[in-house]
Amino acid sequence: MVIRTDFGDERAWRVLVATLPQHVHFFDDPSWYGASIDDVLTATRDADDLSVVFLADTTAMRSEPPALLAITTLTREDCEDDEDYARLTESGRTFRTTPTGVPDIPANLTLGNLGFEEYAAWAGESPDGVYRSA
Repeated sequence: MVIRTDFGDERAWRVLVATLPQHVHFFDDPSWYGASIDDVLTATRDADDLSVVFLADTTAMRSEPPALLAITTLTREDCEDDEDYARLTESGRTFRTTPTGVPDIPANLTLGNLGFEEYAAWAGESPDGVYRSA
């Protein structure tokens, strides 16, 4: 799921969409304009099969290549205890990824091959803080 929250550059949006696989669900609705992370998480709270949401925010639309904001939908209630939640979010609840990471991330999260925390850590190790799929 890619949610567009910046509507300042239609051309940049079209370029971004063209770089992503066809099976990605795009939400290109001006009602999302300027939506915060908390707004997005509140709106997607009831989606049981959703482990990550990607935002096409101002940074994503203006960076080259686009660097979408990946947000984990994990909440404290999804974890056994505070310690488990802290471990799973120690590298943060968000990170940036290039479009090539968009299909990889939810696939691996769903299969349990990798966790959000691993992707966030890899992004954090990158000089520009962006995860790039291998």
